Amino acid sequence: MRSYKVALLPGDGIGPEVVGVAAEILAYLAERAGFALEMKEAPIGGAAYDKYGHPLPEHTLALCKESDAVLLGAVGGPKWDTVQPPSLRPEVGALLPLRKELGLYANLRPARLSSALASASSLKAELVQDGLDILVVRELTGGIYFGQPKGRDADGSRAVDTCVYTRFEIERILRVGFETARGRKRKLCSVDKANVLETSRLWREVADQMAPQYPDVELTHMLVDNCAMQLVRDPRQFDVIVTENMFGDILSDEAAMLTGSLGMLPSASLGDRHTQGGTFGLYEPVHGSAPTIAGKNIANPLATLLSAAMLLRYSLGENEAAEALERAVEKALQDGLRTADIAAAHQPTIGTKEMGQAVRERIEI
Repeated sequence: MRSYKVALLPGDGIGPEVVGVAAEILAYLAERAGFALEMKEAPIGGAAYDKYGHPLPEHTLALCKESDAVLLGAVGGPKWDTVQPPSLRPEVGALLPLRKELGLYANLRPARLSSALASASSLKAELVQDGLDILVVRELTGGIYFGQPKGRDADGSRAVDTCVYTRFEIERILRVGFETARGRKRKLCSVDKANVLETSRLWREVADQMAPQYPDVELTHMLVDNCAMQLVRDPRQFDVIVTENMFGDILSDEAAMLTGSLGMLPSASLGDRHTQGGTFGLYEPVHGSAPTIAGKNIANPLATLLSAAMLLRYSLGENEAAEALERAVEKALQDGLRTADIAAAHQPTIGTKEMGQAVRERIEI
């Protein structure tokens, strides 16, 4: 029997609720599809800081490294916003080093709009009613978030962040962009700020040098400010967008809102390490920890379920199970089931657990 190990990192806020729903459905899919799934849980983020004094304990990192994939809920919240030093705050002390330690440099963030949710989009219906399917490929371990030097002068009057990219880092993320585009509509838009930034000029230069290796993929370039505008003017012009770390962080959130709610958007962070089923990865919903609604059974679990589907596809190679889960999510939406974040005015809503159960009931495999 095929057997896999998955690390579960529920984290903070609504993380434990949505990861709990996803774990139950993953176990159900494993049973139905005929593979074994060993899932172990470990703390991360503020919850780990409160218990162990660090948002990324060594045993959590060790569990991730010995697993085939990681499913993460969310980290952070106001409770830990003033932790000192800042390097121990959940977002900085957990997510960034986790990605670095696991060698995860390619962040895939799909923004797909279900036809059932066209009215929930922030755009006019005519811009999205025929469907929307954009994939943002974001470089994850370089750029201004990691560049050195970084810090403040002793008197606090000056702060410095440095943006650094090497040709190697640019080549490997562009390769993911080209390969991904080749499996879709063969359109790749590379986004930069080459009219101002030297790192962007190198980025564009490398993209042009690589393009002849992919003659079947149409490469275009776009400045990041124009891309932000085009996403809300005519989002269907895009298929795959590839860009650097900070630009990708911003643009993928913008693209996510075109689908109506951050509660619908999954993500995958991949590296080069191979598993028996595919590529090791970290999977997480795009939304944050939403502490104001934690524990109330109203969070939308669908982004986490769709992240679990990406986990099944990319890291475990269980494509049948992945497709069954995605179809079940779509069927639940088509049947009119809504959590509060995606419901129209006066439309009945269901809770986190109830949405998970509804999806489970619609799984056919």
